[in-house]
Amino acid sequence: MPYEIKKVFASLPQVERGVSKIIGGDPKGNNFLYTNGKCVILRNIDDHSRFVNCVRFSPDGNRFATASADGQIYIYDGKTGEKVCALGGSKAHDGGIYAISWSPDSTHLLSASGDKTSKIWDVSVNSVVSTFPMGSTVLDQQLGCLWQKDHLLSVSLSGYINYLDRNNPSKPLRVIKGHSKSIQCLTVHKNGGKSYIYSGSHDGHINYWDSETGENDSFAGKGHTNQVSRMTVDESGQLISCSMDDTVRYTSLMLRDYSGQGVVKLDVQPKCVAVGPGGYAVVVCIGQIVLLKDQRKCFSIDNPGYEPEVVAVHPGGDTVAIGGADGNVRLYSILGTTLKDEGKLLEAKGPVTDVAYSHDGAFLAVCDASKVVTVFSVADGYSENNVFYGHHAKIVCLAWSPDNEHFASGGMDMMVYVWTLSDPETRVNIQDAHRLHHVSSLAWLDEHTLVTTSHDASVKEWTITY
Repeated sequence: MPYEIKKVFASLPQVERGVSKIIGGDPKGNNFLYTNGKCVILRNIDDHSRFVNCVRFSPDGNRFATASADGQIYIYDGKTGEKVCALGGSKAHDGGIYAISWSPDSTHLLSASGDKTSKIWDVSVNSVVSTFPMGSTVLDQQLGCLWQKDHLLSVSLSGYINYLDRNNPSKPLRVIKGHSKSIQCLTVHKNGGKSYIYSGSHDGHINYWDSETGENDSFAGKGHTNQVSRMTVDESGQLISCSMDDTVRYTSLMLRDYSGQGVVKLDVQPKCVAVGPGGYAVVVCIGQIVLLKDQRKCFSIDNPGYEPEVVAVHPGGDTVAIGGADGNVRLYSILGTTLKDEGKLLEAKGPVTDVAYSHDGAFLAVCDASKVVTVFSVADGYSENNVFYGHHAKIVCLAWSPDNEHFASGGMDMMVYVWTLSDPETRVNIQDAHRLHHVSSLAWLDEHTLVTTSHDASVKEWTITY
């Protein structure tokens, strides 16, 4: 097989504030249900004053517990249904309780609450054994929990999965981070001898991933407030991202910390950004093209006569290719602090969805909504070199391999193709690369390792063999 899945960095649970991940009660708080063999039993209770979010039988079946938005946990006899006690007396938590989970030996209970804590209860003596403070922000509310053998887990509103440490309740053993919303774009960069993947999602979050271990985290500080549409890395090791919050951000990949200094506010919403040597960046916006130099806006083309969609800068730094919704690619020259339209039009087969120069600058690849990739030869005056067919739906993204002989494309058909420049019939076809959603972005770590992402909020690494 010419390809195999190498790693999957899976998505986090999609969570919503105030909504439990496990439902077992009547929202009005008057009824709860549970199963007994092949039966579903509905009982009436008047103990809880607000929504019942979770009902759990103990593993031995002798008791069951109910948790509610009123901050109460009640313990009942598993055979008669009679109430045994209320954990913690008047209240178990200071906020609503969204999940509970029994210990394997049925003696203890783990609870997760909107008061940003999880707790372990000794049910037999009705006392708290441990309290796990999970933070101070809204995103630290606890919406789910699980007691699995010796492992205690909780799920935060941020989507993070926390491994709780009974010996040190103040700090989790491990926190699994990632994206809980759809990923729109990614890029890769080597830092300190390691290869990292940077991904941006619909909610404005940017995460960085160790490509070997999958360990990841988000940048510190306050970043984008809306969808991250495109990212790239410049020659000085800065991540440049554009977002639907109408900004372009420059973030140091050494510090991985947002700052208020590296933010360029734009007049209209940006769609795509590309960088060149010398501190240049070109941003295409709705009805506008913007040239940045050293993090400052120095030139713009308003109402260019077509709708620009995507942009690429030649590795030499002198030429900019901009793809439009009209199915054409236009070439511009960077002249100091201005952009000059060269008057050259490259015809694609449909509305242009992505453009990319090969790393040696010899070729320009253009993909479109008509399911075609067209490659142009730069040295031959941008004459058409070859056309590549295979996708069953609109192509969304392109990326060249470091070997300059292969490139990959991802589409709405959930497929990824790896093409051979010299022979369009020689290809690697990864079907259902992301089964739930289309491929939204891709990049190469090396000549044989391809990274893809999707609106399924996962990042995948693929080993490619030819």
